[in-house]
Amino acid sequence: MTNEMLKKWLQLFTDKVAANKQYLSDLDTPIGDGDHGANMARGTSEMMKAISEKNPETVTDTLKLSAMTLISKVGGASGPLYGSAFMGMTKASMKSEDIVEILEAGLADIQKRGKAEVGEKTMVDVWSPTIEALKNNELTIEKVQSFAENTKDIKATKGRASYLGDRSIGHIDPGAMSSSYLFEAMIEAGVIN
Repeated sequence: MTNEMLKKWLQLFTDKVAANKQYLSDLDTPIGDGDHGANMARGTSEMMKAISEKNPETVTDTLKLSAMTLISKVGGASGPLYGSAFMGMTKASMKSEDIVEILEAGLADIQKRGKAEVGEKTMVDVWSPTIEALKNNELTIEKVQSFAENTKDIKATKGRASYLGDRSIGHIDPGAMSSSYLFEAMIEAGVIN
């Protein structure tokens, strides 16, 4: 992954979040506090502004700037979780150019921060199967979308949605959906071939 590819990926992600801002907040309304779309749209646009102003020259520098911006500009639980993901990816990118290793480090830091496992109706339910599909050269945009859709049938046991118990079933997890935009953008940016 080149730095130009990474910047294209992050720009496409930012565009997807902006285009789906209301939808993400609508997903968050019945099971969270209804601000996931607004928080993510603000954070990702601030991230692109920082990248444009500071023009980081390496993949590691771009990931680190993204992490710091997301942590400081995205509200709610999403800021620390996405920030942790990008911080994990930053550290991995210092040692490896392998996108699987970089994403695995991001997932590990999400799990360390959020204490979530697969099957708990969180962004982990998109990150984990996406990485597995990528390892097997089977990742497609349709698969990424299906991973987010699959959270609809899961009972939440982590985060705010867990307070709803069985009533969380039937709703797509907003963090899983925004994560699906991240991975759709990755595919569209040509980061994986």
